[in-house]
Amino acid sequence: MDSPLFEQRNLEVQTGQRFVLQNPQMLRVHLGADVLAVKGAMVAYQGQVRFEHERAGGVGKLLKKVVTGEDVSLMRVSGDGEVFFASEAGFVFLMDLSGDGLSLNAHNLLAFDSSLSWDITRVHGAGVLSAGLFTTTLQGSGTVAIHTMGQPVVLDCSEQPTYVDVQACVGWSASLVPQMVSSMNVRSLVRGGSGEAFQYVFSGPGFVIVQPNEWVTPPSQGRSGGGGFNLGGFLDG
Repeated sequence: MDSPLFEQRNLEVQTGQRFVLQNPQMLRVHLGADVLAVKGAMVAYQGQVRFEHERAGGVGKLLKKVVTGEDVSLMRVSGDGEVFFASEAGFVFLMDLSGDGLSLNAHNLLAFDSSLSWDITRVHGAGVLSAGLFTTTLQGSGTVAIHTMGQPVVLDCSEQPTYVDVQACVGWSASLVPQMVSSMNVRSLVRGGSGEAFQYVFSGPGFVIVQPNEWVTPPSQGRSGGGGFNLGGFLDG
């Protein structure tokens, strides 16, 4: 059979690397140590692979998931083989942590080494009405795979204050301590606002990743820092 589909760029990437990009929108992981991945991100696998629900790992973290609505539903992937991950046809990027940390919008997380620790943290200055109260922070040594909706930009926050819409913000270096600011006034509250009411402001040594797309979350789902009570997150543990 002959087809452009069988061109080299579409064939499986053969490499000894553990995390590798199969293409700009798909991740390939060669298993050895376990990998934690967002539920629903697996699109294919080869070999003897097991998928198990990853519990929150403590009452404190579980309660954070419930109260904040930061939906980090993870699965532990183990065994011997290769697993392919993708989400929303987003562009995949690999980030290697060496004892440092990364804060992420839960929507943009794809997979990471199980050696990394993760937690849910609160953004300073976030009020009850803001849409970006909480974020997921990973720390330690290992690889993190993220995905972005569209080609992102990485901004240096060390030269001047950097303001980012909370729904377009992918993540930032954990050394930064962002604040929440609001451009909303009484009139915009009454009329529903422009959709640009809340921004993160970053200042100091570090970077922030911004995607050219804003996540729009149905109110009933309470995902990614909505601050709502998420019973589904409680049941997931």
